[in-house]
Amino acid sequence: MNIRIGILCFILISLMGCDKDPWNDPYPNENPTANTLYSSFAERPKHLDPAQSYSVPESAIIDQIYEPPLQYHYLKRPYVLEPLSAAALPEVQYFDQAGKRLPANADARRIAFTDYIIHIKANILYQRHPAFAKTEQGNYRYHHLSLQEAKHYRVLSDFKHEGTREVTAEDYVYQIKRLAEPRLSSPIFGFMTRYIVGLKALRETLLLESQHHKTGLEIDLRPYFLSGVEVIDRYTYRIRINGKYPQFQYWLAMHFFAPIPWEVAQFYAQPGLEAHNISLDWYPVGTGPFKLTENNPDRRMILVKNPEFRGEFYPSEGSAEDKAAGLLENAGKALPMVDKVIFTLEKEAIPRWNKFLQGYYDTSGISSDNFGSAIHLMPSGGVELTEAMKTQDIRLETSIAPDLWFWGFNMLDETVGGYTDKARKLRQAIALAFDVEEFVSIFMNGRGILATGPIPTDIFGYETQPKAVPPNLEQARQLLKEAGYPDGIGITIYFDTVITGNPDEIAIQAWLKEQFEKLGIQMVVRGTDFNRFQEKVRLGTVQMFFWGWSADYPDPENFLFLLYGPNGSAQNGGENAVNYQNLAYDTLFEKMRTMEDTPERLRVIQEMVDILHQDTPWIWGFYPKSFLLRQGWVSIGKPSGVANNTLKYTKIDPALRAKQRVLWNQPLLWPFGVLFGLVLVIFLSALIRFWRKEHIPRERL
Repeated sequence: MNIRIGILCFILISLMGCDKDPWNDPYPNENPTANTLYSSFAERPKHLDPAQSYSVPESAIIDQIYEPPLQYHYLKRPYVLEPLSAAALPEVQYFDQAGKRLPANADARRIAFTDYIIHIKANILYQRHPAFAKTEQGNYRYHHLSLQEAKHYRVLSDFKHEGTREVTAEDYVYQIKRLAEPRLSSPIFGFMTRYIVGLKALRETLLLESQHHKTGLEIDLRPYFLSGVEVIDRYTYRIRINGKYPQFQYWLAMHFFAPIPWEVAQFYAQPGLEAHNISLDWYPVGTGPFKLTENNPDRRMILVKNPEFRGEFYPSEGSAEDKAAGLLENAGKALPMVDKVIFTLEKEAIPRWNKFLQGYYDTSGISSDNFGSAIHLMPSGGVELTEAMKTQDIRLETSIAPDLWFWGFNMLDETVGGYTDKARKLRQAIALAFDVEEFVSIFMNGRGILATGPIPTDIFGYETQPKAVPPNLEQARQLLKEAGYPDGIGITIYFDTVITGNPDEIAIQAWLKEQFEKLGIQMVVRGTDFNRFQEKVRLGTVQMFFWGWSADYPDPENFLFLLYGPNGSAQNGGENAVNYQNLAYDTLFEKMRTMEDTPERLRVIQEMVDILHQDTPWIWGFYPKSFLLRQGWVSIGKPSGVANNTLKYTKIDPALRAKQRVLWNQPLLWPFGVLFGLVLVIFLSALIRFWRKEHIPRERL
């Protein structure tokens, strides 16, 4: 028996040395030299339906699949819109209340309606899907399933037949109607009712209809009238909005306005399919460079190149800096440049980081825990990769996201709010004491740029904001005295926050208290859970709090509206979380929002920023700086804070990756050598004993 065990161990150890692939490969069934990009996600997406999805993690998937009319140029900064599925940028026409056409330079107060006329490209095909499959007689094969028949289909691949068809203008109109579908609860419906003519009326009609719709599934929207949206011809449609709202063009670059064919919507609306997750929320149907072939959100999601994709090319136009950085090396090449993308679920940061270092993820962010091992802070204040990262030919890309974080004063509060000199000087004193640069250094690893206004970099109007100044305690104490609180006597500030159990929370709270203690002010933390905190902000029952905003589109209006009076959170449920209201600011905002990017608009923004600095509804925080690491086999890229459809621009060298994976994942063999030696000793000992037992006479033993 010992001999058999020894022989078996010898064979197993010998076989270990025969495999050229890394032993720890998490993709054993994937070809290591395939043109596949490997990435990860931290939480399962809730929605993949373009009418319902409104989160960055979801957009990372579906924006590779769906194509709205417009997109952002990959390289140009500030951000520039360009046609995607549209043949050209929309034609814009203005009309007065009587329907009379107005000139392009008409006063915004005269404009009652704006028409966006959109011409789409011909010969765009949808990815192949069972919804388009037809019988030999030309009937839809799977549009009339009985409930019993539907039970036999557990996944989409159970449908054996597929088809496709050309995209038409009607498909874009159908998707806009879906924004009003009550069952879908589109997150942009409320906002779009301000602009798209007839959208609210369509919702009311559909609400009545849904009472008689027995299945509770999506209604066929083709017969329903939407007054503000119409098909002009096969490749042209019109959207009419109320007034003048130039920022509407940015919405046309979002997946909410991508085409959805009625065949797909009605295919998924059949009773019995949704119970098996056969729905648009699970299996998207688009025209883009990729299609989703595996959706297992508890394990992985896989995108593959769409064979029906019409084709697109890497941009040839970029700045001198882009050229110097190598961003034009792929100019003119066909997109997408990878054949497959595998997203693996990684909930924990440590295993995700380790797999990146082992070469099993092609890109990675940097968590606070791993910052020191990846980034070296230079005395000049700059950053560079550590020697360990450089040795592995890992590259660092940094960018300023069009995001903003700030500390807010609730302007409805009796102490810190209001517009008296006393309240204003109190806010100014606290703002002058806050060392935001220190906060960014300690809690953001230096990953942020100090804000002096509400508009981030790369957004028109950023240049109107003053330069950052260091804390000035002498001036702050004088202002506090003038406000009636000498040395902080007689005032307590209540700071509302979310308690999550994160270890940084205690340190952040201690830092906050220190900022107030500089002025002698007592600060009390009022912690609660996230839902309760959001409710308090919404109702305006907070005093001070920390808040942030990420750009929906790259226009100053998307940030300046955070302080527009009618957007007050407590009064109107808007995004003005501090409930700031200033008539002069609001008047300028209404003028600015309808203007094109001209020197005159810049002047108006300057006046608005000056008003904000005087009233100080916020303590200007910071614009976060994102750090992205790319492996040496991944082409250099240009981060975008507003575009999510950028996977198509990524190029990799699979052969180099396979080589590096083997090099970086060499097994530690000496323990096996020791084990082999022990097994060999046991084996030889057993062999000698066996030989002696068989060949030495029994009487000599």
